[in-house]
Amino acid sequence: METITMESVVQDLFEAEKDVKTLPQFANEYPGMDENTAYDIQEKLVQKKCEEENTTVSGWKLGLTSKAKQQMMGVHEPSYGVLLKNMSLNEGESHSLTPFIHAKLEPELAFVFKKDVQGSFITPAQIMDATDYVVPAFEVIDSRFEAFKFTLHDAIADNSSSSRYILGNQFISPEKIDLQLTGIVFRKNGEVVATSTLAAVMGNPAVAIAWMANKIAKRNQFIRKGQVVLSGAITQAVHISPGDHFTATFDGLGMINTSFRLGE
Repeated sequence: METITMESVVQDLFEAEKDVKTLPQFANEYPGMDENTAYDIQEKLVQKKCEEENTTVSGWKLGLTSKAKQQMMGVHEPSYGVLLKNMSLNEGESHSLTPFIHAKLEPELAFVFKKDVQGSFITPAQIMDATDYVVPAFEVIDSRFEAFKFTLHDAIADNSSSSRYILGNQFISPEKIDLQLTGIVFRKNGEVVATSTLAAVMGNPAVAIAWMANKIAKRNQFIRKGQVVLSGAITQAVHISPGDHFTATFDGLGMINTSFRLGE
């Protein structure tokens, strides 16, 4: 049996996404695997993608921000991943499904930062103060693991199932919307698939981002001015098929829309 190493896992994850193929879970076979090791793998994977794909980091994303998702995964806190510039897609356009293995879409609220957020005891108030604006967003998640089945450590290593993200065109100061009660209606092909409020994201998306800021500080990282942070799924993720059209309407923030197709 081939020995599993950090380098081999990074290479396997990189090639799986590049070649649009799945991998078996590895975390339970990896000697001494823990959360810190999983984030070490994530960092090395992101570094490899930046080098091989000639791209740079554009921000961060949160995952597992709902209690239901945490209970399903058997964890007690969220996870995070890294966004790259080449993951960004244009709002309102049709996008090819060719790069994806088994893509799903989820609506989120994105925060764009006007100054760095550094420190080890970051509060939601500091997140609000550092935010330039919030904007409706979609995230395309796409696990590299067979049948979208994985452990928490597998998912973290796989950059928390990051794939693509789409930002809307409605920018607003976070102080001007209710970060708990603002409602959202998520539609697929005109049919409502979910309704929720921003409180679904840890009670308040700013709380989720503060958690992440403190988490990444332990690894000597921080949110930088100009970066975007996807604060976490407001509803469940919905499977994407060719020809699907999606909209998400946010109270007071307008609507974001996108569609998907076969081929380039």
